[in-house]
Amino acid sequence: MNIGIIGTGNMGKILIDAFINSNAISENKLTVVNRTRAKAEKLKCKYPHIQVVNTPEEVVNNAEYIFLCVKPLEIHPLLKNLNSEIKENQCIISITSPISVRQLESILSCSVVRAIPSINNRVLSGTSLLTFGNNCSDHHREQIERLMEKISTPVIIEESITRIASDITSCGPAFFTYLLRQFIESAIEETEISREQATLLATKMLIGMGQLIEKEVFTLETLQEKVCVKGGITGEGIKVLEREVGDMFNQLIQSTHSKYEHEKEKIYEQFGINT
Repeated sequence: MNIGIIGTGNMGKILIDAFINSNAISENKLTVVNRTRAKAEKLKCKYPHIQVVNTPEEVVNNAEYIFLCVKPLEIHPLLKNLNSEIKENQCIISITSPISVRQLESILSCSVVRAIPSINNRVLSGTSLLTFGNNCSDHHREQIERLMEKISTPVIIEESITRIASDITSCGPAFFTYLLRQFIESAIEETEISREQATLLATKMLIGMGQLIEKEVFTLETLQEKVCVKGGITGEGIKVLEREVGDMFNQLIQSTHSKYEHEKEKIYEQFGINT
């Protein structure tokens, strides 16, 4: 299985690390390119056997599965330039949410997949969101699912829930990291605990909570019930959250969806076809 990565920014690098560390592929089966070659060359210090090339065309000529890890508005011109090089037996995988598989298929005759990863995939955890094009072959579908299973729990989604699914899986780590940091800052401001102690306690709490849920010791609901003893201190804290959180997450979702729709409008101008 030969894989190509176009773009070695944050998510491109996460995929490279995850694929190699999970033994999903060997280094010599991976071809990468980045607009700034020096950035891609740094990867060879860690993975000396990967192939770093100069152009996206070289990636296409060396790989059967090509991951597009560039910004949404860069994908249309990139594919227009590569279209004559891409063969029908290849598979193009976009990792960006605003571009639909239908739009990709409007200019490509090969198999098309959208695979939205998460930063959690770096430690071979979390989910990846998969949407397959109508023309995606059974072979490519099976191979992509098998590949993503090595680094995540693949979840096949419909176009209609792309944004909210991305909010939860891909943006979620940033959202809840922000909340955790605010929790730590408040603890430091209100008490004599040190930043180091508060950070250690908070991060270990989060890791342990995740394991309780993952191992199905508790559900989200039963976990809260077990900790929140009636009339106890935790209950007083929950009252504050119930009072203050309000529709905060509703507003968050509305905001991300508004930005998403704005990006989709720009994408539509390029592709000339809606999702």
